Amino acid sequence: MHTEDTIAAISTPLGRGGIGIVRLSGKDAIKIVEKIFISPKKKKIKQTPTHRILFGHIIDPLNKDVVDEVLVSVMKAPNTYTKEDIVEINCHGGVFPLKKVLEQVLNNGARLAEPGEFTQRAFINGRIDLAQAEAVLDVINALTEQSQKSAIAQLRGGLSKKLEAIREELIELTAFVEAYIDFPEEDIASLSLKDMKNKALKIQQSLRNLIDSSRYGMILREGLKTAIIGRPNVGKSSLLNALLEHDRAIVTEMPGTTRDVIEEYLNIKGLPVKIMDTAGIRNVENIAEKEGVKRSLNAMEDADMVLLILDGSSALQKTDIELIEKSLSKNTILVINKTDLPQKIDWNVGAGLVPAPMNGNHKGCPYEILGQARNDAAEIFLKQKIVRISAKKGSGIEKLKTRIVDTVLHGHIESNTDVVTNIRHVHALEKALVSINSFLTAVTNKTSPEFLSVELRDALDAIGEIIGITTPDDILNKIFSNFCIGK
Repeated sequence: MHTEDTIAAISTPLGRGGIGIVRLSGKDAIKIVEKIFISPKKKKIKQTPTHRILFGHIIDPLNKDVVDEVLVSVMKAPNTYTKEDIVEINCHGGVFPLKKVLEQVLNNGARLAEPGEFTQRAFINGRIDLAQAEAVLDVINALTEQSQKSAIAQLRGGLSKKLEAIREELIELTAFVEAYIDFPEEDIASLSLKDMKNKALKIQQSLRNLIDSSRYGMILREGLKTAIIGRPNVGKSSLLNALLEHDRAIVTEMPGTTRDVIEEYLNIKGLPVKIMDTAGIRNVENIAEKEGVKRSLNAMEDADMVLLILDGSSALQKTDIELIEKSLSKNTILVINKTDLPQKIDWNVGAGLVPAPMNGNHKGCPYEILGQARNDAAEIFLKQKIVRISAKKGSGIEKLKTRIVDTVLHGHIESNTDVVTNIRHVHALEKALVSINSFLTAVTNKTSPEFLSVELRDALDAIGEIIGITTPDDILNKIFSNFCIGK
């Protein structure tokens, strides 16, 4: 990557708007803009104190034609986003003026920036580490206020400080071990072995805590993938509309109305949820509907959470039981819909969520359908969380939202925002943990210090990958290619 030249790009979305910004960064940023900027008061950008704004016009220096009336923000190194000179030209927010101003900037010495190159320069110039650089994209893509808080905390270095603390512990332990390699005549005393083990155990726990936090962190970043599953006409699309509070899916009395997976994002008490309405699951011959059923089952398999809907006004069917069995391995909430109608499913959701016959009649009771001999089948219902709703009337929807949050967060919204939100970070932490586990085994077996040092060096490299100390160039390029041009 070239960092000696000056880069430029449009940093706001193209389209009509109040303003649009053309951004430059590099050693010639000020010189380039001075070629095309005229101030009515004859002010010069070079002589302007840093972090000031000048009013004037961008012109074509060849014919002196005015391109646009602008405000120019001047930010001089090193106290800038990239630690280089930055100039931002605030234009009128139309597509044409932005492109014409960018054209003048490029014609006078700047190079069009690559995706994420401004942030990449901030990383290369040491203003932020790689974890903080990735957090920039997380801030932009935040799905809820809680997602944004987590991203801002990482951008401010919250996660990096925890990683740096682990890295310092690893460096100290590595130096401790390698001292014995340099001085082989010295024996490792039992106390020294104990100290090494205790330090490694502390590092091990810190790594585990960060890995454990990724469960919540990944949900904040990507959203909780939640599939609405059930046989046709149990109210799946009606539930989607009720959760979104507007009509997103078509609802009819005809089975098979939904043929494909419909995806929407919603915010449930700060938890970002990617909700998926699926086609009704049943045996069909129609090719299109059969493909819809296939996609429904795939969505169920890939989901973090399943909302399995039963029609409370209808007796249990074989498909209902099969879907309950399929959901055993998933994080599932059993939703009994159509409570505004006379009920034919009446399960006691008291202590232990134990299913009970309705009015002494075993019809519709899971024990009757599944058979008493199948003890494991009875356990299905003990593991389900049951919520009764009427999607049509809107009753029970708030209770369902609360149950979704409680099921994921075990009864409380996480207040800790220094969590791992990136799968790349998780993989690196897991590599570091494997190395520390191997180190602890080697210490217990009193393995040669050379082998101990190798494990610690591997753990250090893994942590270094996250913050950008030992990250290969191909990974760096892949990370920043996900950014938009101009950021």
